[in-house]
Amino acid sequence: MQQLPLHLDFFALIMLLGVAQGLFLGVFFLSGARGQQVANRCLGWFLLALTAVSTEILLNYTNYITRLPALVDFSEPLNFVLGPLFFLFTTAKLHNQLPRRWGWHLLPLVFWALYSISWQFQPVEVKYNNFLSANHPDQRPLPEPTHWLPEDILGDLRHYINELTLLSLLAYAVLGIYVLTKTYRRQGYSFWQVPPGQYRQLRNLGLLSLTFPLLIAVVKPQFDEDLGDYILVCYITAMLYLANFLTMRYPAFFTTNLPPAPVMADEPKKKYEKSTLTTDVETAVLTRLDQLLMTEKPHLDSTLSLPKLAAQLRVSPHHLSQLLNDRLGQTFFDWLATHRVAEARRLLTDEATAHLKIDDIAERVGYNATSAFHTAFKRITNQTPAQFRDANRTATGSSRSARSS
Repeated sequence: MQQLPLHLDFFALIMLLGVAQGLFLGVFFLSGARGQQVANRCLGWFLLALTAVSTEILLNYTNYITRLPALVDFSEPLNFVLGPLFFLFTTAKLHNQLPRRWGWHLLPLVFWALYSISWQFQPVEVKYNNFLSANHPDQRPLPEPTHWLPEDILGDLRHYINELTLLSLLAYAVLGIYVLTKTYRRQGYSFWQVPPGQYRQLRNLGLLSLTFPLLIAVVKPQFDEDLGDYILVCYITAMLYLANFLTMRYPAFFTTNLPPAPVMADEPKKKYEKSTLTTDVETAVLTRLDQLLMTEKPHLDSTLSLPKLAAQLRVSPHHLSQLLNDRLGQTFFDWLATHRVAEARRLLTDEATAHLKIDDIAERVGYNATSAFHTAFKRITNQTPAQFRDANRTATGSSRSARSS
């Protein structure tokens, strides 16, 4: 079997750097404490799938695939998991959990993986010729042995792989933006006027996901078969390095749950005006909540969510959210931050724990990221944890001096 000369140039280098960066980021988001968050797991698998697709295009572009003909088209089914995984990342980031029946979004991947059996297990000569027809149509194909299985059991469906991929990516990008818009509207903001912070970063990532299918729609018609794919992978490389920059620049976005955007003042009344939650039930739930705070301190659990707390109180998440808004004037995340900061203040002033590092205290009160702890602490006390500790030490020292004199 003829091995074509390797084609190494600037674009090949760019694609190789993208593959390395994608592999690194994928493993990064799936490992350690980051991998415990469902949004990060979706992002990690998305990056690994993107890396696999980029790797195949790199092998084709450099002709290295002629040394590994069995790998021709190995990543094709992954085209149909890229859109769903990024959409699941968006929804998990918004709600700290996957949507109901999320597995349905993976059905196109399963279908295409099963469908691909008819060409994945062809003789290497057939796969080699497939590579030539897509990347070197001027080359003479090899003689092919007898096929033990039809190469395309569904006729011409595979010829529309580019169009189907484009449709999948575009549909899920639009769906993700729709979910974001719906969430922002619920908080009283338009999609374009969301306040600075993690919500705006998620919006920008959603818009970025829309640019890729648009680029496919522009590039693919300009080239025969797969000859323009190297442009797409170079773009993917740029996006991967941007993701790496965002990870370093905004680590809290990838290590903490997304905080809610501020709720408009008149929203609770409109949102819950048809609720059946009575005053007696509210009082009973509040009593159970106070008892739970004293006995089990659920706010110190770093994985605590509104549904989880509602289950402990034997009330629906919707009713608990109403209760916190109407009776306490707080969202769930405001309530959670208030009690965590109160516990942190106790630890910072208690002589038995005052020696602990700020990072240790942040972890003890339920924060996975110190930056998120600092933000919440300063928002509630107008001081950083270190400033609060220093001020308390000064006050304590002055009080002792006064008593001794």
